[in-house]
Amino acid sequence: MKSYFQTSWLARHVIIISVALLPACQFTTKPKTLNGPTSETDSLPALPKYHLPGPGKISTAEIERIGTACEAWYNQSLAGTVFNGGILVAQKGTILFEKYRGSLHPGGNDTINANTVFHIASVSKTFTAMAILKLCQEGKLQLDEELSHYFPSFNYPGVTLRCLLSHRSGLPNYVYFLEKLGWPQNQFARNQDVMDYLIYRKIELTDISPACTRFSYCNTNYAVLALLIEKVTGISYPAYMKQNFFDPLAMDHSFVLSAKDSAKATPSFDWRGNAIPLNYLDFVYGDKNIFSTARDLLKWDRFLSSGLLFTKETLQEAYMPYSNEHPGIKNYGLGWRMNIYDNGKKIIFHNGWWHGNNAAFIRLLDEDVTIIALNNRFTRATYHVNQLANLFSGYFIPVDDETDAASKDSLLKSNTDSSTIHHKNEAKTPYKAPAKKKKN
Repeated sequence: MKSYFQTSWLARHVIIISVALLPACQFTTKPKTLNGPTSETDSLPALPKYHLPGPGKISTAEIERIGTACEAWYNQSLAGTVFNGGILVAQKGTILFEKYRGSLHPGGNDTINANTVFHIASVSKTFTAMAILKLCQEGKLQLDEELSHYFPSFNYPGVTLRCLLSHRSGLPNYVYFLEKLGWPQNQFARNQDVMDYLIYRKIELTDISPACTRFSYCNTNYAVLALLIEKVTGISYPAYMKQNFFDPLAMDHSFVLSAKDSAKATPSFDWRGNAIPLNYLDFVYGDKNIFSTARDLLKWDRFLSSGLLFTKETLQEAYMPYSNEHPGIKNYGLGWRMNIYDNGKKIIFHNGWWHGNNAAFIRLLDEDVTIIALNNRFTRATYHVNQLANLFSGYFIPVDDETDAASKDSLLKSNTDSSTIHHKNEAKTPYKAPAKKKKN
């Protein structure tokens, strides 16, 4: 049986993998070959598996309270929408609520379950960022070193790794400039193509800002960081993620999308249920392109909280707010969004949006809570899952939280302006969590 991608994109556009792997453009000045991986299928030694701490003890009464409240929230906020995916809520690694809904294809018999993989979109940035911080922790990178130190042809002075991680580089967004500069839309772009355009066609680029002066969310930052991981380690980004995170954490259903993996990637749909095919941006990784499950992401959360690898200092760097020029609740660290409230509460999270996929990965560090929602049929209601934070403490969560709007272009490519589309039945009423019972 042919995959969705094979029938809806590759066959339709007569693109074969061997063509996609070839350089897509010719330059007047031939790009220099940068050091990096030799293939996407690197032969790698297996690293020892991490032994994550077991689930913490939660009282039966608390499990029942949270489960009942989550079910009530689901019925109020998601039941009337086109949400097609899964939700998981855990505390101390103990799953308090887990619910899956729908099928991989609208109206199909391929029922979504705990092992169904979803494109986590910009939640992928958390993996890229932590890989960079891991390499810094190992002394292989320096956060305040300029990217040109590692890529001498990269002629953007002042762009440091810290600025890239915090979206303060001033670089233009490749999801726009590739098309503007004439990238052939019947050929898949790669990370190296993004770098080549930045270097060899800089004079044609617009929207370049002074380095490290203001926050501007930009997928280019993480596309070039993925290249940096490859150059420093000598293996491909997909292989690095598999060797250092997915395999040691037993994230058995997680992978980085590549040409060879297209057959097992979950398709996505707009809110109407129309399939959204792959486009020429779909093999650029680092900013997106990790597929995972809610349970695998729970392992990722437990790993980050465990102290098994990352030092306290490294995590403090990751969760430090950098976009302070606009005072308010919302901010961005090194690969992590965060809401910082006047009452001292802080939420660490990242949302994602690519094609018809929506993802929310929310972490309440003080309460050791993880809230995850993944779906493959576009609905902004997915991001309202952040309201569940109020079940655990005194958070105030705006219902219009960040949805990584830079990714809306993937939907626009399919002639669907999803930034303005809401299903008529999608709930808009903010969820009010039931008050905790006072102890006698």
